Amino acid sequence: MIDPGAFIGQIFVIVLLVVLAIFVVVVLFRSIRIIPQAYAGIVERLGRYQRTLSPGLNILVPFVDRLRPLVDMREQVVSFPPQPVITEDNLVVSIDTVVYFQVNDARAATYEIANYLSAVEQLTTTTLRNVVGGLNLEEALTSRDNINGQLRVVLDEATGKWGLRVSRVELKAIDPPTSIQDSMEKQMRAERDRRAAILTAEGTKQSQILEAEGRRQAEILRAEGDKQAAVLRAQGEAEAIEMVFGAIHAGEPDDKLLAYQYLQTLPKISESPSNKLWIIPSELTEALKGIGNALGGREDGGSSSASGARRPSTAARRAEYSAASDAAVAAAREAASDADAIANEARSTTPGAVRADSPAPTEAGGDAA
Repeated sequence: MIDPGAFIGQIFVIVLLVVLAIFVVVVLFRSIRIIPQAYAGIVERLGRYQRTLSPGLNILVPFVDRLRPLVDMREQVVSFPPQPVITEDNLVVSIDTVVYFQVNDARAATYEIANYLSAVEQLTTTTLRNVVGGLNLEEALTSRDNINGQLRVVLDEATGKWGLRVSRVELKAIDPPTSIQDSMEKQMRAERDRRAAILTAEGTKQSQILEAEGRRQAEILRAEGDKQAAVLRAQGEAEAIEMVFGAIHAGEPDDKLLAYQYLQTLPKISESPSNKLWIIPSELTEALKGIGNALGGREDGGSSSASGARRPSTAARRAEYSAASDAAVAAAREAASDADAIANEARSTTPGAVRADSPAPTEAGGDAA
């Protein structure tokens, strides 16, 4: 039979041991603290700051020391909601900001400021309004780096006593009013149209300059070609005249041969279709006399040949006649051109000019044909 008193004593011992074990566990739990890396712990002893715990295993005095919430020592990125800001030209723009900061002193961040995140947000808003308020819309849109630098300097200086270090401030977006955006788009479109018109005009100008330069070069080259052709043509005519002149002098033609060639050339003078008036030159009588003398001389030549005089060979005489004939043809053509000029002048000045098919008038210097 179990003794009730002994049983109650055993239960009391067991309960006491359990309570003691729980107490030991609680004491150990409150005495040992493990701080993660990149965090810091603030220890208060009887409500007063005692020390800052570093990452790793730390021992506290149970029921005396109290550990406050851990402080994140990493760099933090906080994006604040859009804030309305009035520029210097009285335009309300909405600006989003992003702040990069890091806690350097856990004690100052815990005891110097109640809520450093809210404090950084409010300080960023007020500083942003001060900076942007001195700029117009164009400067605010194009001076982001300047605004970022001013914000960072002001925030870093103000948050230093809070144990914070502001490393960077960025303007995420600057949104002007809708009406201003429409005006800016129209202005930008007009500016681009102006640049396009300028470029088109420049292209047209360059193309016209190049075309004019090309035409000038073509005219110069064409003139140079005409000049060279005229020079070569004149040189050719000069050489031909020189050759004919030399051939005539080398052949030593007499008056009879020249008179005969002159008579052969006369019909060619009137071949031109522009000849409406033909004036018989006075040299025709001399040519006929030369032909008559030539015919009379031929009979004399027959008698002289009977006496045994030597006559030139047929080939030599033919060469002399051909050269003399060419020279006579050239002279006749020149005379025909002169005759055309004289006829035109006479037709314009004399109403009753004699045509080529009418009987030729007898003048002091010429005979009737």
